[in-house]
Amino acid sequence: MDDITETSQTVAAGQLRAFIERIERMEQERSTINADIKEVYAEAKGTGFDTDAMRTIVALRRKDQAERQEEESILDLYKAALGMV
Repeated sequence: MDDITETSQTVAAGQLRAFIERIERMEQERSTINADIKEVYAEAKGTGFDTDAMRTIVALRRKDQAERQEEESILDLYKAALGMV
């Protein structure tokens, strides 16, 4: 193997290691954040809030208005078709 190929492989291995380590750090951060979120929901539940409703609101707020309206229209259409309204 020539020096250029060996250097390329060393650089590629270094880049790969750097990517893996970044991903591992982010996954650890995500675990910490998920635990923090769980604590906030537990605190809200202890105060008397409905955490299922809160999770639904958080999911809805993640979407833009047009996407929410489209989903609500489809849901209304399906509920009407099933005689639920």
